[in-house]
Amino acid sequence: MILIAGLGNPGSRYAGNRHNIGFMAAEAIARRHGLGPWRRRFQGETADGMIGEERAVVLKPLTYMNESGRSVGEAMRFYNLGPGDVVVLHDELDLPPGKIRVKTGGGHAGHNGLRSIHAHIGPDFHRVRLGIGHPGNKDLVHFYVLHDFAKSDGEWLEPLLDAIADAAPALARREFASFQNKVHLALNPEPEKPPRVPGGGAAESS
Repeated sequence: MILIAGLGNPGSRYAGNRHNIGFMAAEAIARRHGLGPWRRRFQGETADGMIGEERAVVLKPLTYMNESGRSVGEAMRFYNLGPGDVVVLHDELDLPPGKIRVKTGGGHAGHNGLRSIHAHIGPDFHRVRLGIGHPGNKDLVHFYVLHDFAKSDGEWLEPLLDAIADAAPALARREFASFQNKVHLALNPEPEKPPRVPGGGAAESS
C-alpha cells in the first residue's frame, strides 16, 4: 500500500495557486484511476482504491500548507505505514515550469509543507518535485506561489498533470525512476524515425 499526499491550501481562494500544484496532481491521479469518492478524514480529504495492481490512498491535507505534516502523519499511522510508504507531491521553485524530479529523503529547502512533514514523520519519505519556476527575486516568492497560474501556463500544466496521472501505476509500485522517465517521455516524445528503404538507407522526404 502507498500513501500519496498532494500539498496545497484548502478552499476556492487558493485552488488555482502555484502552491496548489500538489493538490492538482493528486486530483488528476484520483480522477484517472477511479479512486474515491473523496471523504473527510485525517484532517484532510482522501480517495482510495487501486492504482494498477497496488492499493493506494490519495490524501489532500486540509490543514493549510504549513501544517501538512499533521494530516500526513495521522494517515500514515492509521494504516501502519512508514515514511518509505509515503509519496508527497509538491511545488518546486528550483525547477523550471513543467519539469519533474523524484527524490527520497533530504532537506526541506525552506518549503513549509515539507518542513511540517519532516517534523511529524521524519525526512525519509519520497517527494515528487513539480517545477513551477522561480520569480527571479526571493522577495517575490510569497506573492508568486500564492497567486494563480497564468493562463499561458496551461500549455505545460495540463499535459504535466495528464502525464503524472498516466504514469501513476509506476509511482504506486515505487518504481520512481520509471515514473519519472514515463512523465518525461510523455512530455518530450522522441521524434519519429524516417522509414527504412531497401539497401539500409532512410527514405528521403520530398
